[in-house]
Amino acid sequence: MDQSYKAPAAIALEDVQVTLPSRAGPVDILRGIDLDVAAGETLAIVGPSGSGKSTLLMVMAGLEKATSGKVAIGGTELGPLSEDQLAKLRATEIGIVFQAFHLVPTMTALENVALPLEFLGREDAFSVAKEALVEVGLSHRQSHFPAQLSGGEKQRVALARAMVASPELILADEPTGNLDQKTGVQVMDLLFALQKRTGATLLLITHDRALAERCGRIVNLADGRIVDDETAKAAEAAAS
Repeated sequence: MDQSYKAPAAIALEDVQVTLPSRAGPVDILRGIDLDVAAGETLAIVGPSGSGKSTLLMVMAGLEKATSGKVAIGGTELGPLSEDQLAKLRATEIGIVFQAFHLVPTMTALENVALPLEFLGREDAFSVAKEALVEVGLSHRQSHFPAQLSGGEKQRVALARAMVASPELILADEPTGNLDQKTGVQVMDLLFALQKRTGATLLLITHDRALAERCGRIVNLADGRIVDDETAKAAEAAAS
């Protein structure tokens, strides 16, 4: 093996800009984001409301197109991909956890978790989904619908769905935002345990400073720009 080979970054953003139209004229949401995240890293993105955090996550997930700049996930540039190709990339490489759970209300917990695998045509979709529900402690709730689950249980189902295809990257957008503090801690304990077991890269959007500090790296966003990379700053200070 070539000793000089370097694995591609889990996330590589180069001068990423997002500008949206409005009645008052164009609005700059992201203003030239440069960011590299190594495989297996845990990174928290923090910043005030309106700073562009959720838009940044949507761009990384291929759910929103950058107006300009380059977005690459695991070495695959998202810009040239079709919607079908982006959907397949999300199903195989990216697990996403949203604040509002985004479960399909007419599907059971088991059916929700199996969805990504069914999209990929996996014949073992339901058996693997059952295992994923066991892993998040919900084997007894697999036939329940979202309306029959508590907030914490819904987020555990969402975690199982995000992890079921063994993605290389987990994107979590305020995953404890709709949960009480105790339940939120339990869900995050589970998320970090799953990340550690699988070695996946974790990017977490959060307002919670204590939660951010559980990550190995914290990046501060303000007004659509990265204003501080705390880990890089600490490394520079240690080297000087």
